[in-house]
Amino acid sequence: MSLRNSALFVLPLLLALPAFPQNARPLPAATPAAAGFSTERLERLHQNLDRSVDDGSHAGYILLLARDGKIVDWRAHGFTNAVTKTPIQKDSIVRLFSMTKLVTSTAVLQLVEEGRLKLTDRIDQYLPALKNPKVFTGGTADAPVLEDARAPITVRDLLTHTSGYFYNFNAPAELITLQKRANLWAAPNLTEFVARLGTVPLADHPGTAFRYGVSTDVLGALVEKVSGQSLDAFFQERILGPLGMVDTSFWVPAEKRARIARIHTPDSGGKLMLDTLENSDERCGADHGLRMGGAGLYSTAGDYARFAQMLLNGGQLDGTRILGRKTVELMTQNHLSGLAAPHPFGNREQGFGLGVRVITDLGQSPTLGSAGSFGWDGYATTTVLIDPRERTVALLLYQHLPYNEGDVFTLFTNGWYSALEN
Repeated sequence: MSLRNSALFVLPLLLALPAFPQNARPLPAATPAAAGFSTERLERLHQNLDRSVDDGSHAGYILLLARDGKIVDWRAHGFTNAVTKTPIQKDSIVRLFSMTKLVTSTAVLQLVEEGRLKLTDRIDQYLPALKNPKVFTGGTADAPVLEDARAPITVRDLLTHTSGYFYNFNAPAELITLQKRANLWAAPNLTEFVARLGTVPLADHPGTAFRYGVSTDVLGALVEKVSGQSLDAFFQERILGPLGMVDTSFWVPAEKRARIARIHTPDSGGKLMLDTLENSDERCGADHGLRMGGAGLYSTAGDYARFAQMLLNGGQLDGTRILGRKTVELMTQNHLSGLAAPHPFGNREQGFGLGVRVITDLGQSPTLGSAGSFGWDGYATTTVLIDPRERTVALLLYQHLPYNEGDVFTLFTNGWYSALEN
């Protein structure tokens, strides 16, 4: 690419960055070239992701890349609503789903730092409804065979998803039926959620197996119990407010709801439609009562970039410390190495820390990357990757089901990593 063409690419990119006042900008800006990226290769990444929208398979996306604390690439392409053709914006509000887990885990680690919790604490000393857990070993939903858990569930078990709790897609059918009967998600608050969960057997003995599930929702209840605050109040006072995350919350105020990117899914013929359940009035922005620490937050690319940059910086941003640097170090180590099956979902390049996926063996990775990078994804095809070695934060936010359809995450990851020049 010639110098002239490179400049023609960089200029619109800079113009596309929001004209916030300096003190309100999510992060400072830098040109891709100044940050060590190939502008030509970033443009190739844009074209590849644009194709996932332009071919009608996805409604739209937001991409944000930051290096050394400066935004070098931030763009939105497509629609927040493919039916009405409402354009997506860089500050469109998305549902994070499981990317909420990083925020909840951070809140728990703040309480650990303050001496109000220990990783080895039994969860039932704070949430007695979870005392004497039983483990499912066979039988039917109507006549389950259960045995006493061999160990109590600890705070570390919840942070590492080794508690024995599960979701409705990764446990024996009988257990899934029992969880559905408990009607967890209809609970009006976290206290009732925990009471209902206490009636559901575990899938594994605590501390023995990684099984993704409702562990982080239990952590949300733990934060409420220990802090004496509602989870949303704790988040606002201790994380969101100090970081200036002005558009992140468990529900969206009425005046902001026009900015929500709707969740899309293909119909039987492959044409995009709005997902009826996930876009229902009770879920789409309104206060629904239950603050789900595992999946409940709405946010924007700019807001979440500030949160991710804080973690990349070792727990602080703009002079505000959220976590100690040694806490972030522990958070981002692999805590599964002692398990019989130490890789989340069988992905051999991965381990898991305290609320985050960690790349432990790059040689086993199907994508470009760095050992030690960490992050997580969200159900509606959102992802964050934080890479200390390359000093980068990478965000990709679709609002699409099924999750990662067309493997857009690989397209994104290989695309931005291949654009690094120095």
